[in-house]
Amino acid sequence: MKTLYFDCKMGAAGDMLAGALLELLPDSEGFISKLNSLGIPGVCVSIEKTNKCGIVGTHVIVKVNGHEEDENIFARSGEYEHHHHNEHEHSHEHEHSHEHEHSHEHEHEHVHSGMPDIERVVDSLDIPDPVKKDVLSVYRLIAEAESHVHGKSVDEIHFHEVGTMDALTDIVAVCMLIYTLAPDEIIASAIHVGGGSVVCAHGILPVPAPATAYILQGVPTYGGSIAFELCTPTGAALLKHFVTRFDSMPVMKVGAIGYGMGKKDFEAANCVRAMLGETENVGDCVSELSCNVDDMTGEEISFAMERLFEAGALEVYTVPIGMKKSRPGILLRAICSLDSKDKIIDTIFAHTTTIGVREYITRRYVMKRGSQKLSTPYGDISLKSSAGYGASREKFEYEDLAKLAREKEISLFEARKIAWEEANKNK
Repeated sequence: MKTLYFDCKMGAAGDMLAGALLELLPDSEGFISKLNSLGIPGVCVSIEKTNKCGIVGTHVIVKVNGHEEDENIFARSGEYEHHHHNEHEHSHEHEHSHEHEHSHEHEHEHVHSGMPDIERVVDSLDIPDPVKKDVLSVYRLIAEAESHVHGKSVDEIHFHEVGTMDALTDIVAVCMLIYTLAPDEIIASAIHVGGGSVVCAHGILPVPAPATAYILQGVPTYGGSIAFELCTPTGAALLKHFVTRFDSMPVMKVGAIGYGMGKKDFEAANCVRAMLGETENVGDCVSELSCNVDDMTGEEISFAMERLFEAGALEVYTVPIGMKKSRPGILLRAICSLDSKDKIIDTIFAHTTTIGVREYITRRYVMKRGSQKLSTPYGDISLKSSAGYGASREKFEYEDLAKLAREKEISLFEARKIAWEEANKNK
């Protein structure tokens, strides 16, 4: 399995993720040329090699209208001050928030953009539709976080123009790079978010910044002795969107390694490391929860099974068994993800007569699944597909075939034959 692994021991920012991914490509300069040709308003992107603690990596430079956005942050008594020069509710998404010393000798126009403006810009870019979808999904994560933090609707959230184009460029770059690399799975380490506090236009805020903390809910994170904002909202949103799971580095045969550098220097190398390689498909772990009952009707068991599926069970089934005192009984088993285990256990106790539940942790191997709608003279028919482990198969959705059979007063076999004929016409 083609696996991409992010090492986030020094947090993550959009430009750092982009720099790490660029080093995995054989032609990074060609990619930058393509990125610059997209026509993101006022943006020019370049790269440079930098050295952090003896490690050479790529630093991505985004200039908007000829100026590199540095978020106007400078050190002050161990804290960092954000000057946004506006009175609007702002995004923290002036990217590179933990990377730059204060060096502004220019002023930006005070223009702001909302999500509709971002959507129009993205829609105008000559990039594949899946990339556009990823870009907008990442930006919505940021907008929703800002909306929650400031107590305003997403439509009321506006982003500073220069910071917006800087962050948008990083997001577009990362989404295009991941689309180009096409990993089967993306894994990341727990994220070091930094510590301390920042001073912004609204007052003193803790690190991670509120928007970043909101995005990273449910993600393994940790702080440390570095009193600085190591993970930005853009970095958090990109990882939240793309990463399949947050875990230690898996056993993998690494084929390429990339280092994406921040601008600021610390005692530890300020970089994100990306590794691209092959891992064995080891499946995923699931919980099998079982109980035995001999005092429930078939109707009650059927109702309990429905509730278990609604609660998130991946599979529910029964097996006839013999119980004590020679009573016929039922073994009820629900298979679920480890995250939903507690809810499934509660549902079993709520809807069955059992007084005990057994658990087995097992590993399962699952083919990748897909589905497509086929438009036919008889209505839409869903064709489900699955592939993996050197095998593939397709089948039609039963309910669609049954509907066709009822309407035409034909057998299910004949309905399936008609469906295949229509499927072959569409190929």
